[in-house]
Amino acid sequence: MTFSHSIKSFDELTNHEMYAMLRLRSEVFVVEQNCPYQDLDNKDQKGFHLLYYVDNELAGVTRLLPKGISYEEISIGRVVIAQTHRGLGLGVKLMEASIAGCEEKFGKGPIRISAQYHLSKFYQSLGFAEQGEVYDEDGIPHISMLRA
Repeated sequence: MTFSHSIKSFDELTNHEMYAMLRLRSEVFVVEQNCPYQDLDNKDQKGFHLLYYVDNELAGVTRLLPKGISYEEISIGRVVIAQTHRGLGLGVKLMEASIAGCEEKFGKGPIRISAQYHLSKFYQSLGFAEQGEVYDEDGIPHISMLRA
């Protein structure tokens, strides 16, 4: 297996990359998780998108946002791995690349995420710490987490 990724601004994404990214987010967040929500929130245009490939097939994506868009801190969101590529350890690779991407694009600084609560231990293994109480986001328990 070959692994690769690219980080692109909204304007740098090709039509095909944009379609594949939005399709993957919809497949997982809306269909698989049975969670109708507004994915297109006008933040995509303000950040960068990490596209993660396995053997040249899109396997995962994240959205990297500068300070002041979602939170006071830099943030990583819309973290998703295709169902067909789970169980390969891609979550760690995807998040490590996303953290490095944030540092490259925005400089070093705290990174905040809104994590699905059942993934809290996974994010803790990457240096994120729980902040506050569990809350409901679109019918799924979430927790705010910060990597200082």
